[in-house]
Amino acid sequence: MNAPFKTDSLPEWRLDDLYANRDDPRIAADLALAECKTGELLQLKGQLVAARGEAAALGDHLDRGIALYEAITNALWGVGAYASLASSCARNDAAWSKFEADFRARAAQIGAESLFFTLEINELEDAELEAALAAHPGAARWRPWLRRVRLTRPHELTPDLERILVDRSPAVANWGRLWDETLAKLVAQVGDESLTLPEALNRLSDPDAARRKEAGEGLSKALEERSSVLALCLNTLALEKQVEDRWRKYPSPAASRHIANEVDADAVEALEAAVVEAYPAVSHRYYRLKAKAMGLEALNFWDRNAPLETESPKVYGWDEARGMVLESFAALAPQFANSAQTFFAQPWIDARPRAGKQSGAYSHPVTAERHPYVFMNYMGERRDVLTLAHELGHAVHQTLCAPLGTLLADTPLTLAETASIFGEGLVFEKLLAEATPEERRGLLAGKIEDGLNTVVRQIAFHRFEVQFHAARLEGELAPEEIASLFLKVMEESLGSAVKLNDGYKHYWAYVSHFVHSPFYVYAYAFGDLLVRGLMEKRREDPAAFAPLYEQLLAAGGTKTYVEALAPFGLNPREKAFWAAGMKQIERLVDEFEALV
Repeated sequence: MNAPFKTDSLPEWRLDDLYANRDDPRIAADLALAECKTGELLQLKGQLVAARGEAAALGDHLDRGIALYEAITNALWGVGAYASLASSCARNDAAWSKFEADFRARAAQIGAESLFFTLEINELEDAELEAALAAHPGAARWRPWLRRVRLTRPHELTPDLERILVDRSPAVANWGRLWDETLAKLVAQVGDESLTLPEALNRLSDPDAARRKEAGEGLSKALEERSSVLALCLNTLALEKQVEDRWRKYPSPAASRHIANEVDADAVEALEAAVVEAYPAVSHRYYRLKAKAMGLEALNFWDRNAPLETESPKVYGWDEARGMVLESFAALAPQFANSAQTFFAQPWIDARPRAGKQSGAYSHPVTAERHPYVFMNYMGERRDVLTLAHELGHAVHQTLCAPLGTLLADTPLTLAETASIFGEGLVFEKLLAEATPEERRGLLAGKIEDGLNTVVRQIAFHRFEVQFHAARLEGELAPEEIASLFLKVMEESLGSAVKLNDGYKHYWAYVSHFVHSPFYVYAYAFGDLLVRGLMEKRREDPAAFAPLYEQLLAAGGTKTYVEALAPFGLNPREKAFWAAGMKQIERLVDEFEALV
């Protein structure tokens, strides 16, 4: 049996540069500041509409009002980040859960008072707004934020209805809290061991087939035992979304996400079509080849991410992972490495797995006035090194665009995954360049699987969400019905070379995006294939690429994805763009086939 990876010395973050503890007086001070600035903003109530026809006065009101709105956002997001960061490491601590829930309720009350401001902005006609921005240079700098605010204009409700939705949002959020706490308390019985969710998922890439099978079956059973609670969370939140979407007259359940991402539905449909069309040549063919390489007729679901070699895979210590990430980032441009180095030098990364800590990984931007924090569960595997690069890519991106301020730095998901996936790609290139011929096949397999997990799997998740929300219109779905939908889309995406044993149908139940961020998942595929296009541009001219790439990241949310990619000659509205990305993955499968 493999010796367990030692995690005791891995870094844990310190949050005291946010707040020292739940009783820190700075928390009360920031909430009071938010209330004070909200009071100042309320003095503008009615003045935007009253200033119609007076461009200079309207511009002045807009500039002052948006600055106040950002100050309120900074104060609330700072406390909210602290609550979220601390709670994500203590899902077994009722005191943190209460703190987070109480903050949400307080923030909703404060936020409801400022709701009038964006509603009044959207009462203005386009010509009135343009005249005001032209007359007031200070207001003009907020143009990108105003563009995003006005995207929801056709879907806004009356002020009273908007207020009700804000007031009840903390109660709705508790369904997500129940989901998180249920999964954080999950213990899978795997042989003689009791594993948490992250530990069980990590065991699915163990080189020992018997240990993988035990983990797969143990996790299936643990998820099945909790599926009724998790299905209730998913059903309830889908119903909440359904009611709100109906009132807002969204044409589809995914429409609000497309608006938030500033992406055309046609572009997402083109992305989905390109990926689905490539299933046979990419994912289906790769898994047949992998089964052959492993001497199997077909892969069990617990073999899908298994290493090709049966000996223990290379373990990467934390210092080694840090060095690889920093060297890879420096090869792109020194500034990227210098920014990432700060996160290692400061206690801004929480990497140590432990009881009560939720699964997954993220980089939380907090606000533009603060700094990001990186969260992950580091287990010493190659994928963990790539996850570290992924989240630090986010952190560097968030740092680069911070000078814009919180409102303008906020980046749509379609571009928010760019730096993270690019960071992974840089580290993989380094791994491959330093690999021995014997290691190359395993690394190539890992690279293909990362691509399949990021593109094919996430598009399958997206298709599951589309089908689930469509079925939910007809009524609540039982856990078995949800499982059946999930199994169907996953079988389509993986092909006949992967046997999705009966227990796999419950694996929908740990995908937190379905609950916390409906229709988020296509952004991963969007970002991956977009980055493949960017990396091709870098290969063509590395020196010219770096400054353009830095400009893309530093622009935050000030440009649409079409505007941001125009300097590179890329047009993601075309299906051919996405198909070209899938062809890149297909070429990797060709290389793998030659080695097999």
